[in-house]
Amino acid sequence: MFGPLGLVLTLLVVLLAGAVWVGPALMAIGVIALETFRDMRVDRFLAGDIWSSATAVELITLPLFILMGEILYHTRLSENLFRGLAPWTRRLPGGLTHVNVMGCTLFAAVSGSSAATTATVGRITLKELLARGYDKRLAVGSLAGAGTLGFLIPPSIPLIVYGVVADVSILDLFIAGLVPGLGLAAMFMGWIALRAMLTPGLTPAAEPPVGLAAALKALLNLLPILLLIAFVIGSLYLGFASITEAAAMGVLGALAVGVGQRTLTFRGLWQALLGTVRTCSMIGLILAGALFLSKAMARLGLPAEIASAVAAWGLSPFGLILVLLLFYLLLGTVLDGLSAIVMTLPVTLPLAVGAGFDPVWFGIFLIVTIEMAQITPPVGFNLFVIQGLTGDGIFRIAAWAAPFCAIMMLFTVVITLFPEIVLFLPASMRG
Repeated sequence: MFGPLGLVLTLLVVLLAGAVWVGPALMAIGVIALETFRDMRVDRFLAGDIWSSATAVELITLPLFILMGEILYHTRLSENLFRGLAPWTRRLPGGLTHVNVMGCTLFAAVSGSSAATTATVGRITLKELLARGYDKRLAVGSLAGAGTLGFLIPPSIPLIVYGVVADVSILDLFIAGLVPGLGLAAMFMGWIALRAMLTPGLTPAAEPPVGLAAALKALLNLLPILLLIAFVIGSLYLGFASITEAAAMGVLGALAVGVGQRTLTFRGLWQALLGTVRTCSMIGLILAGALFLSKAMARLGLPAEIASAVAAWGLSPFGLILVLLLFYLLLGTVLDGLSAIVMTLPVTLPLAVGAGFDPVWFGIFLIVTIEMAQITPPVGFNLFVIQGLTGDGIFRIAAWAAPFCAIMMLFTVVITLFPEIVLFLPASMRG
C-alpha cells in the first residue's frame, strides 16, 4: 500500500503524463491524498485555500506588469532598440549580434516575460542580422539565450510568483535580480566576442564606423524605453513607490509610449488586454493548485519526511545545490518554468534554507535554472518562440543555444561560491 509520498508522486506522474492541466492536476492530487490519509472536510479546506490564494495582495502586481509588457509588444520598441544600439555595437567583436543581448536586457526591464522579450527583440534583430550576413547559429543562439533574461531582470513574473509561494519580499527579489541579470548579460556578450574572434567567418566584415554625433543621435531611439525603466524600476529602487504603484505607473507609461508613437490602436489595446487575461488565468490556476498541494503536503508531513530522507544522504550544501540544479534541469525538459517552481518549492525551499542558503538567494538561483529550461527541448518556450520566427526545428535551435545554457550553468556555480553577488544589493538597500 502506498504511503502519502508514494501516492502523491504516482498521481503526479500519471496526471502530468496524461496531459492534464497543471493547476487542476495539482488540486486533484491534494484532494485525493487528504481524502485518503486524513479525516477532514477537504472541500472546505480547498475552497478557503483557493480564496486566500486568489485574493493575495501581492498578486495585484502580476496582471499590471503583464499588461505593461503586452502593450509594449504593440509599439515600435523593437525597431527602436535596433536603431539605437546598432551604432554602438558594430565595431565590437561579434558586431551587431550584441544587439540581441543588449536589446533583451533593456526590454526585460519593462517586460517580465522571457517569451515576450524573445519575440519582441527577435522579430527585428534576426531579420537584420541574417540579411547582413551574420552566422545563423550565433544569431539564433544568442537570441535564445538572451531572451531568458526576461525571467531574471526585474520586473520578473516568475520572481513575483516565487515571492508569493515562498512568502519572500518581492522587492528584495527584484533588487537581488538586478546584478545577476546584468552579470549574465555581460557573460553572454563575452562569449559572443570570444566566439567571433576565434571564428571570424561567423560575422561579416566590420561595418564602417558611425560618427559620435550620429551614434548619440541614435540613442534618442532608446529614450522611450529608458524613461520607462527609470519611471518604473527607478521609483521602485529609490523608494518612491511600492511594487503595486510602480506596476500601475508602468502600465500608464506603456500607454504613453504607444500613444506617443501612434502605434497603439484600439484593436492592439484589446489584444493586449486579452493576452493579459489569458496569461493571468493560466498563472492563477497553476498557483491555486500548487499552493493547495503545498498545504496538503504540509498536513501530511511530507516536507519533513523528504527533508529527513535527503539529510540522510549526507550532502554538503554545495552538493545539495548541485543535486537541485540537475533536478530542475531534468524537470525543465517536461514542464514550463512556472509550473516547476510552484510544484516543487514546498519541498526544495526548506531543504535549501536548512542547508544555510538565504531564501532570496535561492529564488535567484531557481530563476536561473528555469531560464535554462526555457531553451532545453522538448518543452522550452523560447525554442517555440524562435521556431515561429525562423521555421527551424526546436532541437536545432536548442543546439545553437547550448553554449548559452552552459554559461548559465557556470553562472549558478559562481553565485553559489559567491552568494554576495546576489545578496549585497538587497542588504545595502535595507541598510
